[in-house]
Amino acid sequence: MTSTNGKHYLPAGSTAAPPFRTVVTPESAGWGYSGLRVLELAPGASEEISTGDAETLVLPLDGGCFVSVDDEEFRVTGRNSVFSRVTDFVYLPRDARATITSTRGGRFALPSARCERRLPARYGAAEDVPVELRGAGQSSRQVNNFCVPGTFEADRLIACEVLTPSSNWSSYPPHKHDEATESECELEEIYYYEVAEGPSGPGIGYQRVYGTEHRPIDVFEEVRAEDAVLIPHGWHGPSMAAPGYDLYYLNVMAGPGEERAWRICDDPAHGWVRQTWADQEMDRRLPLTSTVEKEA
Repeated sequence: MTSTNGKHYLPAGSTAAPPFRTVVTPESAGWGYSGLRVLELAPGASEEISTGDAETLVLPLDGGCFVSVDDEEFRVTGRNSVFSRVTDFVYLPRDARATITSTRGGRFALPSARCERRLPARYGAAEDVPVELRGAGQSSRQVNNFCVPGTFEADRLIACEVLTPSSNWSSYPPHKHDEATESECELEEIYYYEVAEGPSGPGIGYQRVYGTEHRPIDVFEEVRAEDAVLIPHGWHGPSMAAPGYDLYYLNVMAGPGEERAWRICDDPAHGWVRQTWADQEMDRRLPLTSTVEKEA
């Protein structure tokens, strides 16, 4: 698996195709399974989407919506922003046509994975999303495991959200999942970012990806809201939240393995860092969000 033309960093707007602000397909990424679209709807607008050969989620980034699919309608409360609440969502099966309608408007992430089985359309309640606090000290972060093995059924798609408080590192120690072994799964991954604004404007973060001797890749990018990074293989991490700016990213993963599993292997040069967490406290700013909407 390699990314087309070696292009792994996708700045905000660089893949836009209205009404989608971001479009990543297996073809554009140069791999086989993982995809992501971000749909923008004006107040009162609707959009019909086709899932094709990929199971797809409707995950509000900001705003709420109604989703009609397979003669069912789901009301999705959504949220004001990714930094204000853990959201509810809807699962759409492959080979489906769905209509998304938003009374107040908003942006909706549509993570997807090519798959074989057609599972039923379903609603995922925010209250059922397991919120995990991972790491310790300045490696503390929040992981919303809304569509991972063991928490929500899908054929191939694995997706979660990570919120990293300002000045902290996440996706650390650097790890990879690009081989089929007892300790690792082969998974293509998309990182999609949102960054909290500061008093003077948009915030920033940083992302590192690097390869092995036999499969080189070299990414070190300043990331801003609505940027994305494609990770076909290699060690990825850290994801760095700059001082003053909380960092969010949506992880979208899928791969060719028969088992839907998420197993990773730490870079042996840095895996020892995990052992230091036992003597450190969890960052007291966490969790950054819950199922209760934060007041503006």
